[in-house]
Amino acid sequence: MNEKNLVLSVSPHIRSEESVKKVMWFTVLSLAFPAASAVYFFGLYPLLVMLVSAFTAVVAECILLKLRGRDVSQCLDGSAVVTGILLALTLPPRFPLWEAALGAAFAIVFAKQFFGGIGQNIFNPALVGRAFLMAAFPVDATTWSPTRFMSPDTFTGATPLANFKFEKVLTPYKDLFFGNVAGSMGETSALLIILGGLVLILKGYVDFRLPLSYIASVFCFGGIMWLINPSKYPDPLFHILAGGLMLGAFYMITDMVTSPITRKGRVIYGILGGFLVVLIRLFAGYPEGVMFSILIVNSIRPWIDRLTKPRVLGEV
Repeated sequence: MNEKNLVLSVSPHIRSEESVKKVMWFTVLSLAFPAASAVYFFGLYPLLVMLVSAFTAVVAECILLKLRGRDVSQCLDGSAVVTGILLALTLPPRFPLWEAALGAAFAIVFAKQFFGGIGQNIFNPALVGRAFLMAAFPVDATTWSPTRFMSPDTFTGATPLANFKFEKVLTPYKDLFFGNVAGSMGETSALLIILGGLVLILKGYVDFRLPLSYIASVFCFGGIMWLINPSKYPDPLFHILAGGLMLGAFYMITDMVTSPITRKGRVIYGILGGFLVVLIRLFAGYPEGVMFSILIVNSIRPWIDRLTKPRVLGEV
């Protein structure tokens, strides 16, 4: 009888060709869709903001890894680049470069490396960076620019969400869907953001339950409020197409580190996030609620995981 050698090794025992580096750099490629839309509508300056933000994020990660005595090559796994680009996409098209760099460094240092690095952060780093810039530079963070196809004479300096919240002016759905609206770079073209998100879903890097439950929740809760008072509240389709909802649904709430690990938990997570979006948009002083909704559900994600933990095999 031929003897077989038993190989002892640590987990994981199920191997895959996928890796963090492969997933992250593929995500960077998918971000080319919303990035191209930003460049198309606002010119080349947004591309410069994205490059500066991504470069600063990588440099900040390299420095922190070196100070912590970790493998510096980890800064090239693509995760810092994803954070930098996502942060840039949440900013106005003419945002100052040095402020974007400061936000990217803050995101990496305080929202990622201080928690232990990739896989250990509690909050989405890009959104933490955006929240920091909102607090530090509120004027620059809310100064919007018209697209290249909008008339400067008719531009009010407000986003579609602000126009409706304060003036009850509804932006045409065609402009919202294709991206000819004022707002952050990532608010342009819901169509291209959806295409980039679908690529990640088909590749298996994003669980469809997260964006689906998030968007469906916004549609349902927004629709309920619209039915209650259609003259005061926007219809659910406007909620979905306006603002940063699509970017948040496909690229923010789907973050592998900060989202729940169970299927049921992901659905609950998305529903809670969508409810908070509608709540903040309609009843808070700030017209947008995507950033705050995701950061809030980030904070309760461990509780959701414990609540939806599957039973042990054989447990009655």
